Amino acid sequence: MRPAIIYMSTSIYLETSVIGAYLDKGESFRRDLTIRWWEHELKNYDVYVSPLVQRELERTREPYRRSYLALIKGLTQVEISDEAAILADGYVSRGIFHRKYLGDALHVALASFYKIDYLVTWNFGHLANVHRQARIKLFNTAAGFFVPEIVTPEFLVSEI
Repeated sequence: MRPAIIYMSTSIYLETSVIGAYLDKGESFRRDLTIRWWEHELKNYDVYVSPLVQRELERTREPYRRSYLALIKGLTQVEISDEAAILADGYVSRGIFHRKYLGDALHVALASFYKIDYLVTWNFGHLANVHRQARIKLFNTAAGFFVPEIVTPEFLVSEI
C-alpha cells in the first residue's frame, strides 16, 4: 500500500501595505490588482497576519482606513514571540534595517520564525528590495532561520 500524498498549502504573511492597498484611493493599479488578488487568489493560501499588522492599521491617520481591520478579522494571527523579536533586533544590530524601521524588521522576523513561505508586501523601500533581501538571506542562513520570499501580490497572481 502506497502512503497518501500530503499536499502542504503555501503560506503567506500579509504585511500592512497590502491591506492598505485594498482601499487606496490614490494608486489605482496597485488597488485594483490587490482587490483582484485578494478576491481570487487569497483562498489558495494559508494566510497569516500579526498583532503588529493590526496595530499599524489602528494607527493610520485616515479614518476610512480603520475599515481595513474588517479585512483581517478572519485571518490567522501569529503571535509576536520573543525569538522573533530577538531576530528583528539582530536585523537592526547588523544594519539590515534602521532602528526606525523595526516594524518592518519584525514583519520579516515573524515570517522567518514561523517558516511562512512568502511575506507579501507593497513596501518596495524596506521590504520588496533585492539588496535588503540578499542581506536577510545571508543573515537568516547563518543564524539557522528560514528565509521567506518577499514578494508583491502581483508575483502571486496566477492569471491577470
